[in-house]
Amino acid sequence: MIITLPGHALLRDFVNSMQSIDYKSCWNARATTTAQALMAVDGSRDERTAQLTGAYSASQLRAALQLQHGDRVFELGCGAARIGRELAPGVALWHGLDIAENMLAAARDRLRDQANTALDALTRSRLDPLADASMDKGYCIAVFIHMDKEDMVLYLRDVARVLRPGGLFYFDTWNLAHPVGWRRFDFEVNQAAQQPPEQRKDVARNQFCTPQEVELYARAAGLEPVLTLTDSPWVQMVARKPDGGSDEALRAELATTVAQIQYPALWTSLFNCILDAEFRGEPPHSALDTLRHCALDDPLARMFRAWIHGAWMQRAADWGAPPDELEQGVNA
Repeated sequence: MIITLPGHALLRDFVNSMQSIDYKSCWNARATTTAQALMAVDGSRDERTAQLTGAYSASQLRAALQLQHGDRVFELGCGAARIGRELAPGVALWHGLDIAENMLAAARDRLRDQANTALDALTRSRLDPLADASMDKGYCIAVFIHMDKEDMVLYLRDVARVLRPGGLFYFDTWNLAHPVGWRRFDFEVNQAAQQPPEQRKDVARNQFCTPQEVELYARAAGLEPVLTLTDSPWVQMVARKPDGGSDEALRAELATTVAQIQYPALWTSLFNCILDAEFRGEPPHSALDTLRHCALDDPLARMFRAWIHGAWMQRAADWGAPPDELEQGVNA
């Protein structure tokens, strides 16, 4: 997914942002410019970082969805097309959908040179712009984490409607059952304890699931889980719309690509380091120590260096100038 510090960039900044009563007004308010939209979707503070995080997520999706040039693909919660910009050149059609018109304006600007793309605004927890059985593949990254579970299930039901039989859908959510996922949840609990009751139900607050919940929701919506990954702070799932055939060959093939889909131990370690620093209100020195042992051209390390550099720049008044080493390899 990204660095996916979904919503995660300076965690406190996100938690303390304006309260909204509905998804549309919430995300429109956080995306009045393209720069704000990129910041809201994953904490990318510039186009360079957004392209690095988008490329990382796109790589995961190519493996998870077994993308082909002839595929018609949709993204639920496309935001500023952080991922769509990277995926569109390799598929027949990329169709982005989002609840926030301001997000779509940013996506339209970033996709202006790609003719095989479409964008539509959503008005409720359904994929109304898409026809029945009209799409081959779809995905939703770092979006269900900001939804009530009722809305998550409603969207999954409609995913089953718009996929052709045998079509694939990849999605994720915070993994409550993982130690680092639990730490991230505990952050929300502690924030709630410090806030007035009327501020504790922000519509875009982070929400969490166990792997068993996610599988239950998928099946109840009419989708069959064919791969569930849980060894990171994320529950990652590839689900299939049943077509009456066996899933065994697909399961076996996906099993060979787990390393390309799952967030590796390095991702979890770096994310945990950033959580530690955020809890203390300090620069992420332990993350820097870890990155020093990574190759400059490692995509994951490049992504984290760029993301941390942007976060550091935003707090330069308190932390000073970011270390030069954060620029190393980012433009490679």
